[in-house]
Amino acid sequence: IAMGQRGTQVAREAADMVLLDDAFSTIVAAIEQGRIIFGNIRRFVFYLMSCNVSEMMVVGLASLIGTTLPILPLQILFLNLVTDVFPALALGVGRGEDDVLRRPPRPASEPILTRAHWLGILAYGVLFTVAVLGALLIAGRGLGKPPEEAITVSFLTLAFAQLWHVFNLRSAGSSLWRNEITRNPYVWGALGLCSGLLLLAAYLPGLARVLSVTPPDLADWGVILGMSLLPLVVGQMLKPLLRHPFTTPRR
Repeated sequence: IAMGQRGTQVAREAADMVLLDDAFSTIVAAIEQGRIIFGNIRRFVFYLMSCNVSEMMVVGLASLIGTTLPILPLQILFLNLVTDVFPALALGVGRGEDDVLRRPPRPASEPILTRAHWLGILAYGVLFTVAVLGALLIAGRGLGKPPEEAITVSFLTLAFAQLWHVFNLRSAGSSLWRNEITRNPYVWGALGLCSGLLLLAAYLPGLARVLSVTPPDLADWGVILGMSLLPLVVGQMLKPLLRHPFTTPRR
């Protein structure tokens, strides 16, 4: 480590790190920002992967069992452009956790997504699949809706489940109501924007026609909200047991 102001040119060229302000406290600030950036990238990638894997699992399982496809190709494209992108971008600019400097350093060879993260992605994919196919079954058989309306219910269930999924990415030791996710104003902005776009997709005639969506009634919304909360509720219940792999210190 060389001093940027008082150090010699030779020392600066040979050093691995140059402190431009000659303050060692800058190292602490740099480490903090580096850990926050790495954690945000990890959340960004985890969120996108879990959403896309869930879409593949939903369509794949529905095709295997021979039931009605719960989501159509244009609807998947709409989700990828709307509910996947904006929440992921919001997660990428979070302020980080308060205890980020109290954790031991991670190994330099550790990838962005470890084995634990991939297992988490698969687990959330299963939860999404159960919620979406359950919504399709309830709407089609329980409420007697025609296929077009049942597909609308399953489509909106998946969309809102992906939005609520951002709250599953909080650290295990943080408060349920006050954590690095709920303190991020960009997350709330993304949720509001995406919710508005989903309502437009459901009720704006031109867009609804393109996406093959029919306006849901109150019974449909009951199924949508109830089933879309399933991955969030189960994820929050299991978090203290699983110790979420994003922020748990390595011991």
